[in-house]
Amino acid sequence: MKPIILLFLSLAIFSCEDKTSDSGDPDAGLPISEKVNKLLAQMTLEEKIGQMTQVNKSNLLKESDIRDYYLGSILSGGGVAPPNRRASGWADMVDRFQGYALQTRLKIPILYGIDAVHGNNNVLDAVIFPHNIGLGATRDAALVEKVAKVTAEEVAGAGIHWTFAPCIAVPQDERWGRTYEGFAEMPDLVNELGAASVRGLQGSDLTAKTSVLACAKHYVADGGTQNGKDQGNVILDEATLRSIHLSPYDGAIGAGVQTVMASYSSINGQKMHGSAYWLTSVLKNEKQFDGLLVSDWAAIRQLPGSNDDQITNSINAGLDIIMLPDNYKEFISALKNLVETNKVPLTRIDDAVRRILTVKYRLGLWEKTKTERSLTGAVGSDSHRLVAREAVRKSLVVLKNEGNLLPLSKSISTILVTGSHGDNIGFQCGGWTMEWQGGSGPITKGTTVYRAIQNAVGEGSVFFMENGLDETLFPLAIVVIGEEPYAEGAGDRNDLSLKSSDVAMIKSFKSNGIPVVLILMSGRPMIISNIIDDCDAIVAAWLPGTEGDGIADILFGDYKPTGKLPHTWPATMGQIPVNGLSTGLPVQFPYGYGLTW
Repeated sequence: MKPIILLFLSLAIFSCEDKTSDSGDPDAGLPISEKVNKLLAQMTLEEKIGQMTQVNKSNLLKESDIRDYYLGSILSGGGVAPPNRRASGWADMVDRFQGYALQTRLKIPILYGIDAVHGNNNVLDAVIFPHNIGLGATRDAALVEKVAKVTAEEVAGAGIHWTFAPCIAVPQDERWGRTYEGFAEMPDLVNELGAASVRGLQGSDLTAKTSVLACAKHYVADGGTQNGKDQGNVILDEATLRSIHLSPYDGAIGAGVQTVMASYSSINGQKMHGSAYWLTSVLKNEKQFDGLLVSDWAAIRQLPGSNDDQITNSINAGLDIIMLPDNYKEFISALKNLVETNKVPLTRIDDAVRRILTVKYRLGLWEKTKTERSLTGAVGSDSHRLVAREAVRKSLVVLKNEGNLLPLSKSISTILVTGSHGDNIGFQCGGWTMEWQGGSGPITKGTTVYRAIQNAVGEGSVFFMENGLDETLFPLAIVVIGEEPYAEGAGDRNDLSLKSSDVAMIKSFKSNGIPVVLILMSGRPMIISNIIDDCDAIVAAWLPGTEGDGIADILFGDYKPTGKLPHTWPATMGQIPVNGLSTGLPVQFPYGYGLTW
């Protein structure tokens, strides 16, 4: 063999050996199953229970408790953030927390989790994408995967390993406050886009620096509760439940999703967090889900009985990680006692910890104990915003275009932009943006509809008046209205009518002969039958996020609209619930409707 070849092989071997020695995983060369068995055999009961405990960052009594209680994961619940809310501040915090985990005897890294449900929406100046209902309107799985990939990069750039997304609910009642978190009312579309989101988040190589753990939620049938009540009761026979609500989990599991979150809701009166049938018999055994199963926020507290009963029932039912944001010391002590008194079998503990460790090894967590800072600098980048802009324009659904008013001419003399949502990034993004319930105003970096229209046609011809004053001075009004931000049960509604003041403003334009383009921002279809004849054009914009330029792209004809309704649009509240499975009702617009030109 030639000397130069020998030298090359020696350098290659040295490089591989060096990489192994630098790894935080002392068993890097072993198959994952062997690594897990070896590590599990060394663990005390306290160390195992620590892996099963997830604590909210703001409820962590001391950062050193990560080390002292062997905590396996930390999360930031909605709005909980470090003092520096930019990606660099998040990365500094997570790296510091990880340092405590690596001080433990076995040096098992923590997972840090967050609700990055439409971009890394807790991080200041990150890109905020349309909520899932808007992505459902795109009918574009490749785009959804691309959106998730960018989200993963921005999550990883903040040092975070795990997002509690995608929500693969199949909302059946628009009164539900989480309707916008689902892609659509039909299970086939949810199945397709949920799988695409998992692929984008986890990537083709889960150990890559740009990959994060996905979490299919909320298992199962969270979108099917009676009267659309959040955390409510699902009253269905099993065959119907499986065909509508369980089927999208096939796509997520097939795409390799590593984590699943249980739902707060009940099925025929039984809380999901205590159902061994649905959690273990169906999900883990029948569906062969081999990842970890996490509870929702303090959800075991909704189970009947004492504290010990709740812990016993939830873990024996199949939960692997308990998201118990506070009282973690009490939980750890109670679970230890329950194991020692044989109320929770040690075999169930070992199964849970084996799943947790397996997922951590699959993620390559021992090699990800420090944030990849090149990703940190890319959070909120122009290239990422271009993906969001594409998602916005493809999510828009044109519902009406009387006299082919759209697309608008860029040479129009003057344009009035009006309405509560016309120049408000917070309203444009909706819930789960910087705070759990969202907010109003310039809560993060972005482009409002008003600014986007100025970008398209020039500042001199575009004016903004929130309440439509002096409307007779303008030849055209773009009215941007909708729902104010909300999240979860705070958004449950029995009336989806528009505000009376918004209706009056639109009718005032009509009476003065001013053409109206209505841009409706909402997390679900709204009742618009009382103003539909007063608008010349209507565009459902959903909750588009930070990149308002995508709306201007459609309004002024740079792109043709392609969005199709992901929900049947009811004409009256009395028609709800109504969906693509219903027949014979004279709805406002059917599922799949959408105009173009």
